[in-house]
Amino acid sequence: MDERRTVKVSKYLSAHLRHQPERIGLTLDDNGWVAVGTLLDAAARHGFPVTRAELDHVVAVNDKRRFTVDGDRIRANQGHTVTVDLDLPPAQPPAYLYHGTVARVMDAIRAEGLRPMARHHVHLSPDRETATRVGARRGRPLVLTVDAGAMHRAGHVFRVSANGVWLADAVPPEFLRLRE
Repeated sequence: MDERRTVKVSKYLSAHLRHQPERIGLTLDDNGWVAVGTLLDAAARHGFPVTRAELDHVVAVNDKRRFTVDGDRIRANQGHTVTVDLDLPPAQPPAYLYHGTVARVMDAIRAEGLRPMARHHVHLSPDRETATRVGARRGRPLVLTVDAGAMHRAGHVFRVSANGVWLADAVPPEFLRLRE
């Protein structure tokens, strides 16, 4: 499978497993899962046929490990705008986590901290390199350091998705630092 097709299938899966399953007639279960066969049938009916081999390839090679296949079902690991409960247990975070962003939103972040916006959680990276790549999708990246250890001690709950992305309901500004 060539790189263009891989990216196209990955974006298609993200759109329908994270944001708009109803557009192709999918119904995710409470935890975001859908049967692989149901997904492949729906994609074909809506003019975007995907083979099981293509789906398995995208799941295996996606650098962000966006999807998990468990037997005959699939789901996105995080980033949903539709209501799902990923059923992730609370986890003790490392002392510091990171968040990639851009300069144009820094005033709001300084005032309000990090908020999930249209998603269910704020996404945090375990390392600066990943956060830099995330921030670079929207322009010249800035990387915020999150004092996750202090947040955790203050009672904030963290969860970690299957692909290593840390999730928090919000990050208040007092736990953020920008190294300029």
